[in-house]
Amino acid sequence: MKTLAALAIGSFLLPLARAADDQTPLAVVQRLFAAMSAHDANAARALFIPEAMLFSVRPDGTSAATPHERWVERMGAAKDAWLERIWEPKQFEHGTVAMVWAAFDFHRNGKLSHCGIDSFTLLKTSSGWKIAAVADTHETTCAPSPLGPPAK
Repeated sequence: MKTLAALAIGSFLLPLARAADDQTPLAVVQRLFAAMSAHDANAARALFIPEAMLFSVRPDGTSAATPHERWVERMGAAKDAWLERIWEPKQFEHGTVAMVWAAFDFHRNGKLSHCGIDSFTLLKTSSGWKIAAVADTHETTCAPSPLGPPAK
């Protein structure tokens, strides 16, 4: 009887846990990657706060800062296939501030373009976690990804 009760409670709580997982900072980052792959500017735009910025640093130390809206427009208009993957993400959360930090690789039209570290800063708003800033290293010498080659 206790096992049956535990199963009933578990089957009720599992969807709630999945719904909560969909609202984590990491889930927001994963939704951004899905929007990038689909070139869905509206879906990507909805994940950022209005003032969000993206920063990229190259190995030679040069950097670029881009307002998120300019990046979203460029991403939405891109014709190339985009795939960004992360592994071993670390998520840090304290109250209304969170960070997601992970190694990544980025593929354009099925070919490795660059790799590095992604660092996302997110803020908890009345409508959930939103991306406030993205900073990444933009490296062209990449070790093989532990994820293997992208699926075709």
